[in-house]
Amino acid sequence: MTPRLAIVVDTEEEFDWDKPFSRTATATRSIPAQAHAHRLYDRFDIVPTYVVDYPVATNPAAADFLGALVADGRAEIGAHLHPWVTPPHEEEVTRRNSYHCNLPPALERAKIETITAAIRDAFGTAPIVFKAGRYGFGPSTLEAIAALGYQVDCSGLPHTDLRGDGGPDFRGTPDEPYWLDRPGGILEVPLTIGFFGAAAGFGPRLEWLFDSPRAARLHLPGLLARSRLIARSRLTPEGVSAREQCRLIESMVRRGHRTFTLAYHSPSLEPGHTPYVRSEAQLQAFLDAIEQVLHFFRDRIGGTFTTLTRIRGEMMEARRAA
Repeated sequence: MTPRLAIVVDTEEEFDWDKPFSRTATATRSIPAQAHAHRLYDRFDIVPTYVVDYPVATNPAAADFLGALVADGRAEIGAHLHPWVTPPHEEEVTRRNSYHCNLPPALERAKIETITAAIRDAFGTAPIVFKAGRYGFGPSTLEAIAALGYQVDCSGLPHTDLRGDGGPDFRGTPDEPYWLDRPGGILEVPLTIGFFGAAAGFGPRLEWLFDSPRAARLHLPGLLARSRLIARSRLTPEGVSAREQCRLIESMVRRGHRTFTLAYHSPSLEPGHTPYVRSEAQLQAFLDAIEQVLHFFRDRIGGTFTTLTRIRGEMMEARRAA
């Protein structure tokens, strides 16, 4: 199968990443700045998926901007849940509760119902793509989105353990698309996370090492990366160079990987909102990194560009053909 790549944008409010989570940080001024990336996407014929959270869906100007992209066939819309800014506000705002899989199941479901309804009201149709905020996906999340008619989830972080921060453990989960509940049900299309280096094939067996506090104290992940034996990376322009992303893609394709997703946060397209883009020069470097990866994927790998919903559609067609 020809390698294929989808782009997912965590479309959310601006807040200070160095401060505690706050219910009052709900500004969405950076949404029109997504036009910077669309100058690239239009040239590559790419349709990104904007997974939209509650402050964005309920801001008329933000919804109008994204709605125009959808109407022109230049974007798709999904849901993204930041629990601390999504009603009902019944829980204490803490770092642990920012992973909504830690909330009582009834409260988590109520918040998912809220964002689903807000997107339906703003865009005229219910979303079928879901992404957990901070990748806080759990068993009760799956039950809730299945009941609400979602068809695709993109919350997975393969080869990653977030338990040290209060989040879920994704180790042992596939890094290619797979059915979460049942064949033909909800398709998981995880963020592309994988390994490169001389011993990249051993990555899945060593995934425990990369989030281990003991291994970190011994500097083992860094030593392995500097020795060029094995490094773990992800497909994102946020904190990952274009060169490293291309090495990751090449390594994973060589080992048979065929579906890739690249993700970033919408506020990164306006300077001053995320640690990755603090100036106009950094914004240009950010966009240049995306362009380099897209060129590499299309021209060097021979890949094509797709969307999360197309991936599911193709897998459903393959099931029917089989």
